Amino acid sequence: MSRSAMTTTIRRRLAGEIGRIDKQAPFRVALSYPSPYRAGMSSLGFLQIYKTIQAEPGMACERAFLPDDEGQGADGPPITYEGLRPISDFPVIALSVAYELELAGVVRLLELAGIPALREERSFRDPFVLAGGPLTFSNPLPLAVFADAIIMGEADTLAVEALRVLRDAPSREAALDALAALPHVFVPARHGAEMPPVAQCDNALLPAWSPIRAEETELSNMFLIEAERGCSRGCTYCVMRRSTNGGMRIVPKERLLELIPEDARRVGLVGAAVSDHPKIVEVVRTLAERGCEVGLSSLRPDRLTDEFVGALRLAGYKTLTTAMDGTSERVRETLERRARPRHLQRAAELARQHGMNRLKLYLMVGVPGETDADVDECVSFVTELSRIVPVALGIAPFCPKRNTPLHGARFAGIDVVNKRLDRLRRGLRGRADVRATSARWAWVEAVLAAGGEAEGHAVLQAVHAGGSFRDYERAFEKIKRPEPPRRQSLPLLAAG
Repeated sequence: MSRSAMTTTIRRRLAGEIGRIDKQAPFRVALSYPSPYRAGMSSLGFLQIYKTIQAEPGMACERAFLPDDEGQGADGPPITYEGLRPISDFPVIALSVAYELELAGVVRLLELAGIPALREERSFRDPFVLAGGPLTFSNPLPLAVFADAIIMGEADTLAVEALRVLRDAPSREAALDALAALPHVFVPARHGAEMPPVAQCDNALLPAWSPIRAEETELSNMFLIEAERGCSRGCTYCVMRRSTNGGMRIVPKERLLELIPEDARRVGLVGAAVSDHPKIVEVVRTLAERGCEVGLSSLRPDRLTDEFVGALRLAGYKTLTTAMDGTSERVRETLERRARPRHLQRAAELARQHGMNRLKLYLMVGVPGETDADVDECVSFVTELSRIVPVALGIAPFCPKRNTPLHGARFAGIDVVNKRLDRLRRGLRGRADVRATSARWAWVEAVLAAGGEAEGHAVLQAVHAGGSFRDYERAFEKIKRPEPPRRQSLPLLAAG
């Protein structure tokens, strides 16, 4: 995309935004997202930090994203939406990183801007790279080779505190020292691989909500707001389980409703366990009666009732989406899931009863201990559900994450995952729609989720080689570990 074409695209998108906070201030930050605009502007965390910076006296931010056609002819540096300036012009680039595979986007964003991707290759003349985001709840060590400092966990107020340090520090070295003294800020040049604990913001600051509604996004023109933060459940694979940051923190119904603009016609209720909110049915029905289309980021099958599904249908739901998680009842027990066959069967019945087009179920394959017999149980059970209502399966390979009880488990292996997927597809052909994310890229994610700085360097090598799966495989093979990463039954090793 040429500079003029990029500018035209940016101006068109700005014209379609509602709620943008235009502000001039002496200290300006490039708030950047290592994926394109459509994804970045659908991230509530990114928008929350935008709002927080814009509220700080003497400080402002300009948004930047990975170019839409990056890698397919982009011939200029990423420029900000507010000022049409290259991000290399700013003293600080603040990055929000959601998950492991976005590390490639970090490399591309910085290098397109003419900034060395590796922190050790940057000088005082280069922008300071401050990172945060959902990845920090799990394992940001591979990110540490690119970021000068990383805010761990909830950055609602900590981001601005760190930016004040960067604004006021007399030198880069002084800034690193001052940031390293802040609780929950990880400075690799000072801390090595010793990461501080994740931060928890004051509950009085909840909920996060999006100041901008944008048209050209994954969640077009949707007002996003937290119904709750965290989770009260103990699922063994989940980073946001009840032991993380004090479990589930609920936003009162009245507070939610007063923050949602009267002119919002699409509302997204966000959280790890939205359907566990004690007033969720009332919230959804109230919004539906306002004329809103409502989306929930998580629906648990054991919470679905006739009243709840009726409210969802009134709010525009045509597909009832919930989590099956494991292929069998035995596997779900190992994951400490509350979903039982009766809950999923009831979900199918409610979807049909309320005139929904289908039931969509999310689940994982390759969970530790899973066998072909578990997959066959899934085939039989989903076949039964398909007699009630059309069923679609959204499947992801199990990927162990740090800060969960299953962080030391093995990735099942690309071939194993693909064989299980083939078994599911054959068994459910003509009975259910089966779609799965790539087993190859799940393997890459698993290596990074267990990795350290060596894996971060491998990302850089892979991106420079072209960014294909084979490029990642070659880069990982060069890492000297007691047991190097393998495509077959990968052992997830401790970093360091």
